[in-house]
Amino acid sequence: MALSKEIMGSSVMEKSSFFGLNAVKDCNQNLGRLCVNPVLIPIDQRRSRCRKLTKGVRTAAPMVVAAISEDLVKLVRVEKPVTFKVRSVLTVRNKTKEDLTETIYRKLDAFADQIGRNVVLELYSNDIDPKTRAPKKSQEAVLKDWSKKSNLKTERVNYTADILVDSDFGVPGAITITNKHQKEFFLESVTIEGFACGPVHFPCNSWVQSTKDHSKPRVFFSNQPYLPHETPAGLKYLRDQELKDLRGDGEGVRKLSDRVYDYDVYNDLGNPDRGNEFVRPSLGGAKIPYPRRCRTGRVPSDTDILAESRVEKPLPMYVPRDEQFEESKANAFSTGRLKAVLHNLLPSMVASISKKHDFKGFSQIDSLYSKGVLLKLGFQDDLLKKLPLPNLVTRLHESSRGGGLLKFDTPKILSKDKFAWLRDDEFARQAIAGVNPVSIERLQVFPPVSRLDPEKYGSQESALQEKHIVGHLNGMTVQQALEENKLFIIDYHDIYLPFLDRINALDGRKAYATRTIFYLTPAGTLMPVAIELSLPHALPGSESKRVITPPVDATSNWLWQLAKAHVCSNDAGVHQLVHHWLRTHASLEPFILAAHRQLSSMHPIYKLLDPHMRYTLEINALARQNLINADGVIEQCFTPGRYCMEISAAAYKNWRFDQEGLPADLIRRGVAVRDPSKPHGLKLLIEDYPYATDGLMIWEAIQTWVRTYVNRYYPDSAQICNDRELQAWYAESVNVGHADLRHKDWWPTLADADDLTGIITTIIWLASAQHAALNFGQYPYGGYIPNRPPLMRRLLPNENDPEYLSFHDDPQKYFLSALPSLLQSTKFMAVVDTLSTHSPDEEYIGERQQTDTWTGDSEIVEAFYGFSAEIQRIEKEIEKRNCDASLKNRCGAGVLPYELLTPSSGPGVTCRGVPNSVSI
Repeated sequence: MALSKEIMGSSVMEKSSFFGLNAVKDCNQNLGRLCVNPVLIPIDQRRSRCRKLTKGVRTAAPMVVAAISEDLVKLVRVEKPVTFKVRSVLTVRNKTKEDLTETIYRKLDAFADQIGRNVVLELYSNDIDPKTRAPKKSQEAVLKDWSKKSNLKTERVNYTADILVDSDFGVPGAITITNKHQKEFFLESVTIEGFACGPVHFPCNSWVQSTKDHSKPRVFFSNQPYLPHETPAGLKYLRDQELKDLRGDGEGVRKLSDRVYDYDVYNDLGNPDRGNEFVRPSLGGAKIPYPRRCRTGRVPSDTDILAESRVEKPLPMYVPRDEQFEESKANAFSTGRLKAVLHNLLPSMVASISKKHDFKGFSQIDSLYSKGVLLKLGFQDDLLKKLPLPNLVTRLHESSRGGGLLKFDTPKILSKDKFAWLRDDEFARQAIAGVNPVSIERLQVFPPVSRLDPEKYGSQESALQEKHIVGHLNGMTVQQALEENKLFIIDYHDIYLPFLDRINALDGRKAYATRTIFYLTPAGTLMPVAIELSLPHALPGSESKRVITPPVDATSNWLWQLAKAHVCSNDAGVHQLVHHWLRTHASLEPFILAAHRQLSSMHPIYKLLDPHMRYTLEINALARQNLINADGVIEQCFTPGRYCMEISAAAYKNWRFDQEGLPADLIRRGVAVRDPSKPHGLKLLIEDYPYATDGLMIWEAIQTWVRTYVNRYYPDSAQICNDRELQAWYAESVNVGHADLRHKDWWPTLADADDLTGIITTIIWLASAQHAALNFGQYPYGGYIPNRPPLMRRLLPNENDPEYLSFHDDPQKYFLSALPSLLQSTKFMAVVDTLSTHSPDEEYIGERQQTDTWTGDSEIVEAFYGFSAEIQRIEKEIEKRNCDASLKNRCGAGVLPYELLTPSSGPGVTCRGVPNSVSI
């Protein structure tokens, strides 16, 4: 106020007659507020604000305004910087459970903190010091009260520190943290208070390692996004150095505490040191093309220098430290794994005692849900005493009497109609609204044609003829049905046939290469009209190609059910190995690795992608360890056995990133055509196609959000071409991450805003909605084995087969013996139960952690809220559709609603929910 009075008495007042006293008073009130504590405001900002505040009277008296501004700047100038104090608040997330070692370290750290082994902070300004030409830094500060607060049992603890900065410090853009304790800690965020610009937020969500593991301080940048050329001078070095550290040098074995992102081929799926039966080919390279995975740097195996040595469970696989599951996710996953072990423990024991592994009847399958595994198998006390771990087994036995851990949940497919799986319309409905709705295509030529090389595989003419299907086409000829887009196909002929000789030579595995023809009825539903079963060569008593049509009598009914089961087994394999694992897990990993290596956390595109990369590297590493490895769960539970990943690699040869977006995929499969007059610019040839209709709403919402975001930061396309980090990210994703396909001409260019919008929208779609549609229905649909058997053990009998008589006498028994065994079934059920489970900390599309502070751009925050509102509107629309009786593929007697693309969900197996990322 004194300053304001001084101004009022200065030469400014002498000139007041030119424009009136009131205008001067108003101006000076604003100037007075500005100058209450001028040392907190850098000189350049003071000058700018002074000029803005005098703008109101500038037109009235330019000379006087100039005098006001000049006098004021002289008055508020602080020639020598003054040191002042700002307050930092660090939010640290505690573990809810810790082992003995962690408890000891925590107590040691509490003691060491009091004697100087503490957590040290240092702020970096956006500005360069004009004298040293180095970034301006604060004085070092130490966190307060660590020794007292570290014992708090709350989920989050806020620690504070007072930091001294000079008055000309400017705006803070980075903070470094040095952890001199013995133990790492998880830093959620940092907020700095006391600057004139207001609170400055630093979203961290990262582990800060001890200096004994990593000597360099950790760097965190504020939430203010910057394109590379916009990086403040004081942060340029830190930005480049952080990316260099994340890339590493490509050498050495990675430690679990490292944060290094690098590439490698899939050379760790086999374990040649255990014997020839565990040898698997490396995937990735000219011989067997495949996407790259995260490098661990482990030493080669003893028997094969090209194969990386294995880390077997329960030892952890390396992924960069920040990619590992947070505690709540890890606990949920461990609980699921525990259930899997327990569900398999007792059946494994039974398998070692009893030689009969088949289900004795459908009632025994039902008992897995009603009575539990242990009780149904009738373990007696004397038997329990002979088994390993008798105390554990007894406790499990007792807990199961109340329905406990050993009882499987009833799959959703049984919730409306226990016998739905037997119906042809349900078999067809699941092709467009089940767990794998992305294989069906429009049939464009009849009979279908193989693309396999005839010189290598011989003539592959289809056995399907018009006589097989014409009676099921509602009076149409086959040509009419083709022309009117009424025929559709699920064709697994070409992907399975090259492997069938090897698959059928495996113990207990029998498979065909299948084709299934569907007719689109006037009611808008599909009906299967023929199934073709192919073998490379006729086995003794078998035909190489066989066509099965809908039944006309009881015997042919069970042949038809067996044929459908073989189609489902083919479908389960392609779904798991190609559409689920390859297209959403493996193909995204290179884009994630490149993003961490080439895009600074300050980069706007990194901030956009960040929630869609969460946990993916960890879940993929766990898959290499337990699921897709030699003799892992996938090989044990699916028909292709040890050739599972080779089938996945064969499909990668035809993978195209430019066709992975939903509209492009629908057009590629011929189930949609472009039509600008229709919603989303597409006309669906199956109008009631739940996956497509719901998916297109989500696709458009993502695309609109991404376009808004991209246009905000790249108003000029030239900026995209000149963005070195962005171009390096995309180039590395293609040329290194997908190196074996890098020369393909179908890769999208990255030259303008439309290119970038398309690329990012596709990545977000794959990570969120596409993965959700393929993943979270696995137990609800596949948990009942007869509905969707993952493997088959017997081919269809024919009249020349010695077993035909036993099939004819008891076809139901034969059908059950063709399904997976009791042990195989329960193992598969336990695993897909875990894979279908949402963890309590799941983050769904339209949500993100630290909603208000992930970016400092208020315009983008507002746009994100608009995106969230659109996702909520979509959810209501999906609920409305599921109650519309005219939509027979999602509403009606015995028909499950289609909820796999419903955005929100609670934890557990819900058959709904679209998480932001591939996190399970």
